[in-house]
Amino acid sequence: MASIIFMGTPDFAVPTLKALIEHHDVIGVVTQPDRPAGRRGDLKPPPIKVAAEAAGIPVYQPEKVRRKSAIAELKEMGIPDLYVVAAFGQLLPQAVLDIPHKGCINVHGSLLPRWRGAAPLQASIIAGDAETGITIMLMDAGLDTGPMLSKRAIPITDDETGESLHDKMAELGADLLIDTLPGYLDGSIQPVAQDDDATTYAPQISREDGNIDWTQPAATIERRIRAFTPWPGTFSYWDGKQIKILGGHVLTGKAPAGTVIEQDSVIAVGTGDGLLALDEVQLAGKKRVPVAEFVNGYPAFVGSQLKATAD
Repeated sequence: MASIIFMGTPDFAVPTLKALIEHHDVIGVVTQPDRPAGRRGDLKPPPIKVAAEAAGIPVYQPEKVRRKSAIAELKEMGIPDLYVVAAFGQLLPQAVLDIPHKGCINVHGSLLPRWRGAAPLQASIIAGDAETGITIMLMDAGLDTGPMLSKRAIPITDDETGESLHDKMAELGADLLIDTLPGYLDGSIQPVAQDDDATTYAPQISREDGNIDWTQPAATIERRIRAFTPWPGTFSYWDGKQIKILGGHVLTGKAPAGTVIEQDSVIAVGTGDGLLALDEVQLAGKKRVPVAEFVNGYPAFVGSQLKATAD
């Protein structure tokens, strides 16, 4: 049983923390500060803080883990065998990586070196990858560049969303970590360097990434809709208002990019290649509805143009 300080923040990291609590000695948890949430802007604790406090584990929430004061506080928490990191949200400087006796291990949501970076789950869906998986790796000062200890793959289904893949990968990461740690600690699992020439990157996602570019192929747009479910969602603008595109599927056919048409009783939008049939939509300030119901209320929708801005 190893002594561990765990670093993580969102729901993705919770199964890993719970598995470590069950199998090892978690002496502390480091997570991001509470952030304003909701319309009132009330401070909301990260899911990892909630899970740690429920288990009676001390929690530290540095604004910037790179600061000298934060590094000193980490040392005050104790020098564990390992730091284990899962979606912490801050890069660890070398001064932090050097604290634990046996290094820092990261649970990364892709089959490295494919999709280094902050949003590997969404990137794998958007790219149309047939599979993805978890990599357990040793951390260095780079962005997901350290040597690998283990990998485990899972298929990406044709209807996979960011939400469904997140839940599968969160559990997979916890399982693979627990299976990997004994071999790493006894030396039977040795780290393997990544092939830097095969690297691809998955940058941080912003809300604006959900704004649909109708000049892209319909297949790409459909994958982006699934990848960005539930956040940031995908949207366009119609009649000066934002309209969320909550589901769609690819059809053969042709229409000018962004133009809404009706083909064989199906409401679809022209793209750079093919048509995207719309399943559900949600106009700003309204509830989500099947597109047929929406058109009944807004018949001018058919024949109109979806735009990138409200202007």
